[in-house]
Amino acid sequence: MKTRYWIIPLLLMLCLLMAAKKEKYGSIYGSITEAGKNTFVADLTVQCLQKNTVIATAVSDQNGFYRFDKLKPGTYTIKINDPNFAVYENKKVKIKANKPALLNIVLVANPQKPVPEKKMEKGKLSITVTDNNTPLQYASVAIYDNNKRLTGGQTDAQGKAVILNIPAGTYSLKCSLIGYNTVEKSNITIEAGKTTTLTITMQKTGIIMESVKVNAVSDMDVVPWQTLLSASMQNQYITPFNTEQYEAIKPNIFHSPLAEPLSTFSIDVDTGCYSNIRRILQQGQLPEPKSIRIEELVNYFAYNYPKPEGEHPFSVYTEMSVCPWNQNRNLVLIGLQAKKLDFSKAAPSNLVFLLDVSGSMDEPNKLPLVKASMKLLVDNLRDEDKIAIVVYAGAAGEVLPSTSARQKKDIYDAIDRLEAGGSTAGGAGIELAYKIAEENFIKGGNNRIILCTDGDFNVGASSSAPLTQLIESKRNKGIYLTALGYGMGNYKDNTLELLADKGNGNYAYIDDISEAKKVLVNEMASTLYAVAKDVKLQIEFNPAHIKAYRLIGYENRLLNKEDFKDDTKDAGELGAGHCVTAVYEIIPTASKEPIPELDELKYQDIKISDEARKSPEALTVKLRYKLPDSDTSIPFEVPVMNKTIHLENASENYLFACSVIGYGMLLQDSQYKAALNWDMVKELATKNIGKDTEGYRTEFLKLIDLAAKLQEKQIREENRDFNKEY
Repeated sequence: MKTRYWIIPLLLMLCLLMAAKKEKYGSIYGSITEAGKNTFVADLTVQCLQKNTVIATAVSDQNGFYRFDKLKPGTYTIKINDPNFAVYENKKVKIKANKPALLNIVLVANPQKPVPEKKMEKGKLSITVTDNNTPLQYASVAIYDNNKRLTGGQTDAQGKAVILNIPAGTYSLKCSLIGYNTVEKSNITIEAGKTTTLTITMQKTGIIMESVKVNAVSDMDVVPWQTLLSASMQNQYITPFNTEQYEAIKPNIFHSPLAEPLSTFSIDVDTGCYSNIRRILQQGQLPEPKSIRIEELVNYFAYNYPKPEGEHPFSVYTEMSVCPWNQNRNLVLIGLQAKKLDFSKAAPSNLVFLLDVSGSMDEPNKLPLVKASMKLLVDNLRDEDKIAIVVYAGAAGEVLPSTSARQKKDIYDAIDRLEAGGSTAGGAGIELAYKIAEENFIKGGNNRIILCTDGDFNVGASSSAPLTQLIESKRNKGIYLTALGYGMGNYKDNTLELLADKGNGNYAYIDDISEAKKVLVNEMASTLYAVAKDVKLQIEFNPAHIKAYRLIGYENRLLNKEDFKDDTKDAGELGAGHCVTAVYEIIPTASKEPIPELDELKYQDIKISDEARKSPEALTVKLRYKLPDSDTSIPFEVPVMNKTIHLENASENYLFACSVIGYGMLLQDSQYKAALNWDMVKELATKNIGKDTEGYRTEFLKLIDLAAKLQEKQIREENRDFNKEY
């Protein structure tokens, strides 16, 4: 009988434990910047309060990033009270279960209170980095306290770096530079009020390391990956200067439908170009024309197209109106709207994070931002989803085996312990990532590699041909690849776009934590889940109504006309909820304007058929796509009537898309810009901003102003230089 009395409290305890286990939490995260300077603020104490009681504190890291986890659903106050800034307090931060809340904080400097001297005794470190007495510029130097990065810096042209305000104590040091072996030093003593001087000699990398130690969850040695450098590569090292790479683009020209009635291309849902250009403009520079892909600018934004109904997983919307910058021409807009996905009912995911931890990633806007981005994605995954983590830097290794997303602490720990150092062996990393994805393949699920890198595959078997062949072969087996680009200086836009294209995935550029939230939280379903693959468009133009046409953008997505029906030819993937917009510039047959770039035929006189003359159709949009689990395409078509809407009656979709196209054409200094100017672009965008819940369109207005000012400045400087010379 006594035994029975123990059963009841035992059952009650088990129930309480199960209830606690099921309790759902949310989180608050964001970055802290100083107003007017656009710089991150580190080492600030951030308080999280509920009902005027401090329940948690956090300290911003070197990138101004802070985070609060395991917050119960409710309303919280975030407060910063630092003598250097005006008091910040936000009392309306709402938390929902399993939902991270983004709160970026902008602090106003307090001029009435000078920055007080820290009471803690501090010293400084003066470092000289050389290669056999030759100074090494741009070497990254990091100071660690008990394996936690404390501070750091970068060497100048003389190979020197001075790190100030280091608390007195004993530390370790890591020095890394692309093309050189990483150097680690321990027992570096910093004395109060004194300067510690240190000289580091680095040696060029000869071969890729056979293995690398990664501080992961299990502190395990990574998998060895032997790859010898080719003889031609052994003496090639990336320079420390700007080595960003973009694929040159030649804008599409006009074609006559009499000679070429068909225009064929693959859809593109990439957005990397938009955020990359934003980064360049915010640095006070104009982007190179070859870095501008207009279709990626337009497709950065969502549009209010009709929801799909019926058998097809996406709808098709068309609209034709006058071109705002050339009244003699029209623009035809073609919009696709994919069906949305109830994420709670979506198939489980088998994700492999493939993270670049090479020396080139040791910058605040690279690996630290990668780690923060991946945590955002993990926050929003379900228990049935699985995550593995593979890293590469000289060699490739698995630092986290495929793990249920319910074990978030283990995943966070694995991410937190990643550090940058060494040269890059991207090819080996991709091979290992695919191997793990295959081992954990979910039939009917979302099997995907998520690559995070600056694209700097400068060491190892990383030429484009073998890599793309591997990615294509795995794509055909149902494992897709999404590429996320980070950083600047040595960013390889062309590489990442190519890999994502071959992997049936999308490509985005992450320049800050807000963009990470857009791609990995707000648009997670469209980033990870495809509703259609190999989506192709073929437009047939009626020469009775259209004299000439040109596709705006999509230059690297063009297909041969015979590729349209060829199911072996790859094309773009359409994610759940995605919008795709394509625009043609056309010259009506009624126009007396000659076709640009084309002469009249001398020996041929192609007649327009009576059937074409009688048809009210200006063009027909033909589409083909495959369902995600099928290898057979499904065709359908949508005719477009020869009916031009007056510009004042054009839709918000049409006019805002025009503003984005105009923005891209002006940055390109396009030969087709006609009467286009920045005031026109700004007016089109401002009047058609629509419902801007996330603020993306509002931000676009600021970028228009910034681009206009920078271009005006450039013209002034060019005129001044010209006048000086002549």
